[in-house]
Amino acid sequence: MTLIIVAMLLAGYLLIATSHLTNVNKAAIAMFVGTVGWVLYICYGTDFVMSQYPREYSDFLLGSGAPASAVKTFIYENLFLKYVGKAAAVVMFILATMTIVEILDNNGCFDFIGEWVRTRSGKRLLWTITAIAFIISANLDTLTTSTMMLMIMHGIVQGRRQRMVIGSAIVLAANAGGCFTVIGDPAGLILWGGELVTATNFSAWLALPAIVAWVVPTFMLGRALPDRLDVDWQAAPYRGDDTNLNRWQRVVMLIVGIGGLWFIPTFHNITKLSPFLGALCVLSVLWGINEIFNRKLMNAEQMILRRTPRVLQYGSIQLMLFVMGVMLALGAVKETGVLADFSEWVDYNVHNIWITGFAAGILSGCVDSFAIAMTSLSMYPVVEPDILGRWMDADYMANFVQNGIYWKIIAFTTATGGCLLGFTNASVLAMMKMERMHIGWYLKNCTPKVLMGWIIGLIVLWGESLFFG
Repeated sequence: MTLIIVAMLLAGYLLIATSHLTNVNKAAIAMFVGTVGWVLYICYGTDFVMSQYPREYSDFLLGSGAPASAVKTFIYENLFLKYVGKAAAVVMFILATMTIVEILDNNGCFDFIGEWVRTRSGKRLLWTITAIAFIISANLDTLTTSTMMLMIMHGIVQGRRQRMVIGSAIVLAANAGGCFTVIGDPAGLILWGGELVTATNFSAWLALPAIVAWVVPTFMLGRALPDRLDVDWQAAPYRGDDTNLNRWQRVVMLIVGIGGLWFIPTFHNITKLSPFLGALCVLSVLWGINEIFNRKLMNAEQMILRRTPRVLQYGSIQLMLFVMGVMLALGAVKETGVLADFSEWVDYNVHNIWITGFAAGILSGCVDSFAIAMTSLSMYPVVEPDILGRWMDADYMANFVQNGIYWKIIAFTTATGGCLLGFTNASVLAMMKMERMHIGWYLKNCTPKVLMGWIIGLIVLWGESLFFG
């Protein structure tokens, strides 16, 4: 049964990697593998539990007999709900942040971006719009940031080839920016929620590598742009009567929304509660302000005319279901003990976290960045610093303590490496669909530049580990 569950996960990863060819949504694949994996696990639950948790199961029975349903109850209460809780916390955080973005967007709070990038200079527009994408993606989801910035760019730049170049730079900047904060990427959020890293330490280490991964390919892509772009500055989109929100009201909402997200790490450090609760608190405050500012429009017919980013909303739902499916599938595989056995094999035969991280980055470009990141993170538990002396190779195991370098390597390589081939990254696929871009153009014009920025960023991270480690 262990072989069947592992084979299902590998087959699922293969289908996820080829979803652009089969046209089967990867969220559906992840959910199927996750649900069936736990069904198969519980069918042979007694064997798995007795091999992995014999003492805990005996304490659960309290010396009484073991009825047929006892092991299922034990798995549900002590194993399954643990993974559901972790996945639900990430999904709730994504849902809260997506709703915050939608409220801000519907009220025109992001229209300021169009004013900031108002220029005909190709280089200036490229660096301005990618810098904004880099900064915003550090606070919002990468897919959300990419879609929003691509929509803004699409309405400004008229030349299709110019849009392809700038759009590629936007996606790369968003993915690089999302990896250096704990709330910018689901993998970072899981690391932070699992207390594998702290927010300040994580950002301090990954800020410079992320900047390098953004600057290097952007500089190389910018050489293909002319000095003067063919641009069209359109009027702000009609949103119904919500355009009555004046400038200071939109600024207030923007500060509450984005500033509230910045406060979430502080909220978590003070309360030790899950980050999604802080995100829900920010959402509730912003929602209340939204109703106060738009109170004259509530229940009015004009509200129907509000522009709703349907594509963004649909993509966010897919992302949440995909995250839930992958985390449940990996939970079932982890409880079989296979991941622990595989990590021991890697430790013995590879014994180098940089090679492991490099391999994870390559695989994330071939399969999916989140799936590979979760697989790599699930292989190792966090090591308590006070027991390092018990290990034969304490220096190697120090990489897996809280704020250990291994967690940062995986977060960086999977996030930036996921853009290598393009077809496994949701942001790149959204850009390709929007600009009718062929995968061959991306592989020729973007992949070498992404690889260069990724490798240099990894070298910078390695240098930081030598200097500060």
